[in-house]
Amino acid sequence: MPGYNLTRIEAAARAELITVHGYDITLDLRAESETFDSLTRIEFACSVPGAGTFLDYIAESVRKVELNGVELNPAEVFEDSRIHLKNLAAENTVIIHGDSAYSHTGEGLHRFTDPVDSQTYIYSQCEVADARRIFPNFEQPDLKSRFVFHIIAPAHWTVISNQPTPEPTLLDTPDSARWDFGVTPIMSTYLIAVIAGPYQRWDDIYVSTDGRQIPMGVFVRTSMAQYMDHEEIFDITRRGFEFFESAFGVPYPYEKYDQAFVPQYNAGAMENIGAVTLTEDRYIFRSKPVEAIVAMRANTILHEQAHMWFGDLVTMKWWNDLWLNESFAEYMAHLAAASNTRWTDAWTDFLASRKLVGYQQDQLPTTHPIMAEIHDLADVEVNFDMITYAKGASVIKQLVAWVGQEAFLAGVANYLNKYAWGNATLEDFLGEIEAASGRDLKRWSKVWLEEAGVTTLRPIVVERAEGIYEKVSIAQEIPDVYSRFSSIPHRDLPPIIVEPSLRPHHISISGYVLSAEGLIPAWTLEADIDGACTDIPELTGQVIPDLLIINDSDLAYAKLRLDEGGQRILPQILCRIADPLTRALVWGSLWDSMRDGEISTGTYVDIVLKSIGRETSSTTIQSLLARLRTTILLYISAEFREEAQVNAAVELLNHAKQAEPGSDQELQFFKAFAGLACTPAQLELVAQVFDGVEQLDGLVVDTELRWELLTYLVAAGIKSEADIEAELALDTTLSGLERAAGARAAIPTIEAKRQAWRTGVLDDTISNATQRYLIQGFIRVDDPALLREFAIEYFAQIEETWATRTRQMAQNIINSLFPIRSVNDPEIDILHMTDLWLDRLGARTPALRRLVLASREEVICARAAQRT
Repeated sequence: MPGYNLTRIEAAARAELITVHGYDITLDLRAESETFDSLTRIEFACSVPGAGTFLDYIAESVRKVELNGVELNPAEVFEDSRIHLKNLAAENTVIIHGDSAYSHTGEGLHRFTDPVDSQTYIYSQCEVADARRIFPNFEQPDLKSRFVFHIIAPAHWTVISNQPTPEPTLLDTPDSARWDFGVTPIMSTYLIAVIAGPYQRWDDIYVSTDGRQIPMGVFVRTSMAQYMDHEEIFDITRRGFEFFESAFGVPYPYEKYDQAFVPQYNAGAMENIGAVTLTEDRYIFRSKPVEAIVAMRANTILHEQAHMWFGDLVTMKWWNDLWLNESFAEYMAHLAAASNTRWTDAWTDFLASRKLVGYQQDQLPTTHPIMAEIHDLADVEVNFDMITYAKGASVIKQLVAWVGQEAFLAGVANYLNKYAWGNATLEDFLGEIEAASGRDLKRWSKVWLEEAGVTTLRPIVVERAEGIYEKVSIAQEIPDVYSRFSSIPHRDLPPIIVEPSLRPHHISISGYVLSAEGLIPAWTLEADIDGACTDIPELTGQVIPDLLIINDSDLAYAKLRLDEGGQRILPQILCRIADPLTRALVWGSLWDSMRDGEISTGTYVDIVLKSIGRETSSTTIQSLLARLRTTILLYISAEFREEAQVNAAVELLNHAKQAEPGSDQELQFFKAFAGLACTPAQLELVAQVFDGVEQLDGLVVDTELRWELLTYLVAAGIKSEADIEAELALDTTLSGLERAAGARAAIPTIEAKRQAWRTGVLDDTISNATQRYLIQGFIRVDDPALLREFAIEYFAQIEETWATRTRQMAQNIINSLFPIRSVNDPEIDILHMTDLWLDRLGARTPALRRLVLASREEVICARAAQRT
């Protein structure tokens, strides 16, 4: 937003000038209003007496600013998001009294009233730079300090912060109390936590390796307490502590560990020190979840735990190393899950749900190096993506394979001990890994962290007549996709050039053969490959296996191809591959080959429908079903789309009926069938299941599934507004209200779509969660012509949206409402419309431009796929 930014240059200059000794913050959360009283005292040193600096503060108003005992005129020193302080002393005390605004969009201090019992709940979300929405501060990660919080709130509330919760002091005002928290360890502003309301809690203890008893708490709002499976949350958390303390060689560094599941949350979770917040909507299960979501919750819990050491104890100096924070936590979470929980196939889940998205984002014109240059806060928002998470974690996984896990973890332990309670950089981290492993990581860092893009690995096989290999080589290729980026309209801007290097890879190569146990590896060898072509002499004279896999165990970050023989027999043998990770590799190769035009969309759909019924990995099934839907709706040409959708629904229903009753597969296949059902008979069956007239053995049509089926039926014109109201009467919760909003947005009339557009795009009072469900319902249409007028509205509106809405709300609109379904509308040339808008935009708002460019590439991909 204008006036809300902070540049790296400004932050570096301020860090040279200022040392922050401590914050003392009082927040009064009692009033039922849109603002809360915020009183802050900050003590800090200035290395150049007489100089000036500024505090960051986004507030409705500032009542008082006092610097070193002298009151300043707020109107003169408070501007946009800054309080300017001049003529500083060597040691300074500033007191600011302001009115901060509650958020309903998930940034700063979010306030929510539960429709079930009218109870109010509050929680903070401060990453990247939203602590300044709660209290004035020096909002940058390298100005660490200590914090003391005093929270005034209704006496019956539970109040949580980074330090253990003290006994409250009752105040004279009825039902009022004050919680005076102890001083925190040294920490960054974005890691503070304030969580308040009548939360229900559960308690447990973890005994640390240093003998301390670490209190653990789990919290959720009262109306959701019946669904809280706290025993599993504690079990995962305890296993995480066991693994991380052993792996890092450093005991948990804080006094307690709370986890609060909160409503209307923008992210999956946030690693606030000692007080993690997690999304309630996704991770508290009112109905039976698919196992993929349960596994994702476990991974998220472990991810945030890993941050307690890497990110919290040792924090990046500036946001350009945010990728390292997230990539490391992502890697360690999956390693912990695979090593010390029941989710032993965590790396399969990583490949199926995360890494494939990373590959896709790395082939967009908006791709960027993992170690992106972050000039300001606006850059952070658009670089917080699957390149940051998935590609970064993949590259760390490859680094571990290269230097060895023991050496890697020894380097991590040295890093954590050396930089504890301070800030560090990528160079500091790699220095410790180099010292522990003896490897020179300079070239590795350059080609993997400082260059964008992905390459393709393809086996080149020469066979002898007697069924053995004459020669096997691994070719490394630069995908053709990058060559078209330079033609994107770029008025006032340089053309987009992405030129990935032919990088070094450490890979496993396996030959799989059919056996009674399925397709299993007969032999495996490891190889280092580099450049355009690497010979594998060990395979000369080797008997040709049934299937050759050249990136077995998924060590490398690269697109994978099969040899011609493997590609030819794959439809017959894919479902017989015994190892779920290897299957996920092959599934990913098929998807990528289809998007690259190497196999047809029809072939891809046929293989998925033939083999998915034998798939056992819940996350792989979930990923395949999402990609199957995308292929049918966007990638298959118009003359074949309806037939493909009908046939896919038929096959998915068959898979659901053939699955074990009550199984994860049955639930996933039936939901996918319902989402693609389009013939009168198919839709009638969905309606009968919804109404309880028809049943599938073992399938429980519970609350969440009812809303999902109802939304499908509304979009198809089978159910109406009256049915939505009837369902809402049965589910008057927050979730019910949000899902009803989504169902109304799915009504297939232009009037309903216009109302959804007005509410979801133009209404700045809507909550973040309601907006997400509205958008999901809005874009669910059978006839893309229903959205035709909104393609024009989209390009007319988005620049204003970017300028006036909070970043998360704006990105929801710009990413999710891009008119991609118009690629199937013969009356609209959506690519031409996009290019005209890009040309008009020019060099304005680069971050917004990047978001639209990413969606433009999906149009290109869809058009190309429809021609295959």
